[in-house]
Parts: sequence; C-alpha cells; structure tokens
Amino acid sequence: MTIRVIIVDDQAMVRAGFAALLSAQADIDVVGEAPDGREGVRVSRSTHPDVVLMDVRMPEMDGLTAAREILDPPPRVVHRPKVLMLTTFDIDDYVYEALRAGASGFLLKDAPPADLIAAVRVVASGEALLAPSVTRRLIADFVQQRPAPRKDPALRLKGLTPRETEVLELIARGLSNQEIAGHLVLAEQTVKTHIGRVLAKLDLRDRAQAVIFAYEAGLVRPGDSG
Repeated sequence: MTIRVIIVDDQAMVRAGFAALLSAQADIDVVGEAPDGREGVRVSRSTHPDVVLMDVRMPEMDGLTAAREILDPPPRVVHRPKVLMLTTFDIDDYVYEALRAGASGFLLKDAPPADLIAAVRVVASGEALLAPSVTRRLIADFVQQRPAPRKDPALRLKGLTPRETEVLELIARGLSNQEIAGHLVLAEQTVKTHIGRVLAKLDLRDRAQAVIFAYEAGLVRPGDSG
C-alpha cells in the first residue's frame, strides 16, 4: 500500500528536499505541499494524506494550531491523518503540546534521510515515532514545569484494571514491550493486548499520548526510577 504524504513547511527548500527524497521511495507518494499551517489544513482536507509532515513554527498559522485542527476536525470532516512534527530543536514546548493534541511524534529537521523515510513508515503504520526512552525524557522535562497532577486523568485511571495500570506505568517509565513482558513475566503478545486495551479505555491514540497521560495523572513522576 502506498503511503500518501503532504509536507507543511514555510521553507521552500525544505519542502522540495523532503518531497524529492520521499517521492523516490516506491511505497511513498507526496500528494501535496503547503507553506503555512492554514494552507496545510486545507491541503490535508482536500488530498486525504496518511501522514502530514508539519513544521512547528510557521507564519499565518503555526504547526501546533494546524495539527490541532487536523487531528480534531469539525464533525463533517471524517479523515484524520497521522501528524509528524518537524522541529529544529529536540526538546521543544510546542512538541509537547502537539503530542498532547494527538501528533504521533516528532523528527528533527536535520535528521539523516533514512530517519525521515523510516519515520513516515512508522507513523503510517499507526505507531508512535518516539522510542519509549526518548518519549520519557521529552515529557519529563515539561511535566517538571507542571508538577500538579490533573484531576481528570487521575479519575480516568480508575477505569483500568490493576494489570492495565501496571502496564501503563511501565510504558511511562520507558520500557519496551519486550521489557514489560520480562518484568511482568508475560508473553509479549499479552502485553500488546493490554496496551491496546489501555489506549482504547483512555481514548489515547498511541504510546506517546499514554506516556503524557501517565505523568499528568500522577501515576509516575519525573525522576522516578524504573
């Protein structure tokens, strides 16, 4: 299956470079480009991409606002692509907010070409781009600035079984599925089943959002050891 991609960035050279690289892949088709967030939302709704590469800082409408509009569209809009944020800085407050809004991860603009191609494929497959340990470091940096747990996430935790809560905590501590399986003495497929139930019950899109939820609910705190 071909992965349909649009590129939203205010730098024409970046758009052209990314488009050339991705279009050269047999399984990726660049179906649109946009120079700002507002146009990016329009192009997304007209071309129905699988993945949107979204720059963080742009004129007219920034990438965070555009990502929110794409990921939480009006009722009449049924298509919701995956959004991969592009940033110059590896730790960026906009990235944190974008992940909360439902973005599937972030990628540095100066990442090697192979990383960009792999990122598009990972996000298109429905996975969060970030490795658990990277996600943990990113979120912990910002949650330290927001130390008080939010009541709503804490209440939603009550809908999980004790095992599901345990799995969520281990995700937030940065453990991979294989490590969680070893820690809990479970089959890896069983861990995947638990993770799927956690995401469904909490209405979360992927692992990145699960990590944020766990921190905001007070299930784990920055500095906790695994």
